[in-house]
Amino acid sequence: MQPIDSLHDFFVRTGAEVSLYHLGRRVEPCELDTLAALEHDDQPWPQPWQGRARLAMVFRLGELADPLIWFLALPLDEQGRLDPAPRDAFLQRLLETLGRNVQGLGREDGEAIDNLMKDNPLAFTPALPFQAMLHARASLDLGRPASQHFEPAEAYLDGQQALDWRALGLQGLADVAVRLDADRAARLAARLPALPDEVLASLCYCLEHVAIDDALARALRERGEAAAAAGDIEGFCACVRAVAGADRAIAGAWYDALLADPDACGPDLLAAIAGRGWRHLEDGERLPAFLNRLAASPQADFTAVARDLALIPRLRLPVLMTLREAAPESAIGRRLAGLSGRGPDEE
Repeated sequence: MQPIDSLHDFFVRTGAEVSLYHLGRRVEPCELDTLAALEHDDQPWPQPWQGRARLAMVFRLGELADPLIWFLALPLDEQGRLDPAPRDAFLQRLLETLGRNVQGLGREDGEAIDNLMKDNPLAFTPALPFQAMLHARASLDLGRPASQHFEPAEAYLDGQQALDWRALGLQGLADVAVRLDADRAARLAARLPALPDEVLASLCYCLEHVAIDDALARALRERGEAAAAAGDIEGFCACVRAVAGADRAIAGAWYDALLADPDACGPDLLAAIAGRGWRHLEDGERLPAFLNRLAASPQADFTAVARDLALIPRLRLPVLMTLREAAPESAIGRRLAGLSGRGPDEE
C-alpha cells in the first residue's frame, strides 16, 4: 500500500466524509480537488490570505458520531504554492497518533485526532464572524437545522419582533446570511435603513461572505454613504465589504466612485476592498486606480497589501504589470522608488 503523503490522501484513504471551506478572505466552500492540486504542486492556492492557505476541514471518520473540525493555515511560498515541510510534520504526527490502521478508526480515536490541534503550529482560531459563518454554512450544507438564534434574528430583521438588538446573537445573523433567498433579501433591503448602526455592522460581517442581490447591494451602498457622511468609518467600511458579494456592475461602480474620491481613500477603505472585494479588482482600470490610491496613502502598508494581492493567481500578473509599468512620477512610482525599486515579487 502506498504511504499517505498528503492531507488529501488522508481524507480519501480513511473514507472520511469531509467538507472543506476557505477561511481566508471569505468563508466559502472549497473542493477537495483544490487541496489536492495545491499539495501535488499542480496550481497555486486560489484564495491566499497573509501568505497562508487558511482552511476549515469539517469531517467525520469511522464510527465518530459528530464531525471534527480542523482549522489549518498552510504556509505558501512567494508564488502561492505550498511550503510542504510544516504539512509533512503535521501529517507524520497524525499518522503516528492513529497508527497505520487509518481505515478502522473507532470512537476513541476522535479525541486523539482532535488533540493534535492543541499544540499544532498550523492551527489557528478564526475570528468570531468566521466561526459563526462556518457553523451556519456547514449546518446548511450538511442538511442540519439552523441554530436556535436563527428565528429571533430573522424576526428582528423582518421587523416582526421588537427585540432589544443587544439580545441578537452573531450566530443568528450568520444563519440569516447563508439562507438569504430572494424573499429574505428583499425584506432585508427594505429594513436596512432602519437598523441600528451596531446591528448593521454585525450583519455586514456576515453578509461579506455571501452573494448579495442588486436591491440589497443598493441599500448597503446608501447606508455606507450615510455612514461616511456621519464620520462612521467602521459602518462605512462594513458596507463596502458586504457589497463585495454583489454583481460586478453594482459593486464595481461604487468602488470606482470611492477610488475617484481622494478624501474617501483612507487605509481602512483600501483594506476593505483588498480583503473582501479583490474579485472586483480584476479590471484593467480599477486595479491601477486602487494601487495608486494605496501607494498614495502614507498610513497603508503598500508592500504588504500589494504582495498579498499578487499571491492571488488571477491578480498576480496584472498587479506585477501595473507596478512595472508605473510612471516614475506616479504615486506607485514614488512608493517603489522609496523601496529601492523592489516589487512584491522581489522581496
